[in-house]
Amino acid sequence: MSVGQAIPTMVGEPPDDELQQRFLYEMLLIRRFEEKCAEMYTRGKIRGFLHLYTGEEACAVGAINALRDDDKIVTHYRDHGHALARGVEPNRIMAELFARVGGTNEGRGGSMHIFDVSKNFLGGYAIVAGHMPIAVGLGLAANLSDEDWAALCIFGDGGVGEGEFHEALNLAAIWKLPVVWFCENNGYGMGVPFDDSLANDVYKIAAAYQMPSVRIDGMDVLEVYSATQLALAHVREGNGPYFIEALTYRYRGHSMADPELYRTKAEVEEYRKRDAIERLKRSMIADGLIDEPTYQALVAQVDAEVDEAVAFADASPEPGLHTLYDHITKEYEGESG
Repeated sequence: MSVGQAIPTMVGEPPDDELQQRFLYEMLLIRRFEEKCAEMYTRGKIRGFLHLYTGEEACAVGAINALRDDDKIVTHYRDHGHALARGVEPNRIMAELFARVGGTNEGRGGSMHIFDVSKNFLGGYAIVAGHMPIAVGLGLAANLSDEDWAALCIFGDGGVGEGEFHEALNLAAIWKLPVVWFCENNGYGMGVPFDDSLANDVYKIAAAYQMPSVRIDGMDVLEVYSATQLALAHVREGNGPYFIEALTYRYRGHSMADPELYRTKAEVEEYRKRDAIERLKRSMIADGLIDEPTYQALVAQVDAEVDEAVAFADASPEPGLHTLYDHITKEYEGESG
């Protein structure tokens, strides 16, 4: 693949029937989970910032399913969908959003900081592009340990204007690190249209660092999976980093506090016509892999799992005041001078 080239649909190994079933289930789980999160926010169960992933499910499911279990993931603050696609339990994610002790970080991280070492899901990060240097460190660790796992760094188009973006890509290229950079370009940096904030395409900017850089349809889970497979094969062979720009769209605002005055309802509805879940569903029905009753049963199963997650979170206690200083390590001990 040449540097700075948009790629055609389905260039890697296509998923088998069982994997497509998994894709459909995971995208439905993310969609229903996020819709329930919005409901819990309006009811005051979830507080603070809440950035939902609704509409972008194909990016998380396609990219993360191409990984091995030992590959590492770092991502941005719109991270619930990524965690679910990685297999982090919905109960623990919802409890974290409720700020309860049953959460992934015992209620200390909240929406933007889901973390599960057992899944090699090494965090959502609230600082825009702040996790990109961490991905460089992970790639360097893989090289120094002479292991062939890779790091997947997921970030939004809003991070492209940050210095860390350029610093991280530059170091990854110089050191030939096994990092797959995955940009979820949902068209807006908060409320600013992407075309009003950058004079070039994202994948072409990445090409300046002499790494393969491609643009794909981020609302087609099969294409995302295929492209990420290629990227991982490239980095595992010691060829250095690989960059993917996935064009996607969020149906909700930047966060639950966003009045969405910068776009029209007609625009959102136009993108809904390309919905990733509906596209995969239609494809699977056409191939005889699923029928409408089976699909509705899957929806019911997912809804039950999400309801269970809410019940688990509601039943989990809040952290007590006596735990305020837990997980804090003293840097030194000594007399004050």
